Amino acid sequence: MTGRRSAYPSRRAVLSAGGALAAAVATAGLASQADAADYPERPVKIIVPFAPGGPTDIMARILGTHLGEALKGTIVIENRPGGGGNIGIGIAAHAEPDGHTLLITSSAYVVNPGLYAKIPYDPFKDFAAIAELGTSPNVILVNAKLGINSVADLIARAKAHPDELNYASPGLGTTPHLSGELFKIVGNVEMTHVPFSGAGPAIQALLSETTQVAFAALPPAHPHIESGALKALAVTGPHRWFDLPDVPTMIELGYADFITDTFQGFLAPANTPMSIVERLSTKSIEILKTPGIAEQLRNDGFEVLANGPDGMRKRIADEVPKWRDVIMKAGIKPV
Repeated sequence: MTGRRSAYPSRRAVLSAGGALAAAVATAGLASQADAADYPERPVKIIVPFAPGGPTDIMARILGTHLGEALKGTIVIENRPGGGGNIGIGIAAHAEPDGHTLLITSSAYVVNPGLYAKIPYDPFKDFAAIAELGTSPNVILVNAKLGINSVADLIARAKAHPDELNYASPGLGTTPHLSGELFKIVGNVEMTHVPFSGAGPAIQALLSETTQVAFAALPPAHPHIESGALKALAVTGPHRWFDLPDVPTMIELGYADFITDTFQGFLAPANTPMSIVERLSTKSIEILKTPGIAEQLRNDGFEVLANGPDGMRKRIADEVPKWRDVIMKAGIKPV
């Protein structure tokens, strides 16, 4: 059978190829370890897709301070508001995937795919999940000078003066905005929505009496509730907040299933080295579980979750279709 070449590779060729593959895997593993060992090589930028003062900004600044210490590097928080969060999220999605540009975002990340006809990111493909950080109930607020002291009072005022009341939210399609629209449905009332570029400006509009009502996540509202400048009529979580014992839930007031919250998630551009993602995840969870930091966040209005990448991926998978369905049922047309 001389002169014929076998259709199968020789044993030597197989061994040679296997050795090359093993060497490539080992080299990749060493490179991955090097990625984590050398990281960060320069300041790390965390993009917050909303204005300063909102819950996402508060979470990013608290976590960023301690994360910089843990990584022995510098963390810079960059607020990029606009487009209901789309501008900042889009910038992060298309950043270099080297771990030096990251994203801390809110529920807008999972709401926007159902709210906008076109968005600058794919929620399932453009990011690597780092951690599910925390969540906050939304809260229904009025200026203390308004003379409204309960949800029943607000509904009565809205029905008596249907063109009088405006409500502020952190932006189109945020969970506070959707809470406001849900409130209008269950209360059978009309109020005009006034969207802002984040929770901070929305709260300021209520404080300055530019609007009469606001729907917001609890963290930016909390100090103003404590000071007495704002009146909290209800929270939209499953239970009363621990240090606001006199503020009822919407469920207690007879509005079954009225539960909306605002989560905070930590993400990196897709294809960021897994060693870096894992290091960021581990350090972030350690920070959030530190008793003093957990207590600080709780006092600021956050329920700390401190879940790893799997928890963040599950929330995205669950909530993109959930909010798309809510938007459709509320009759909100994609913009």
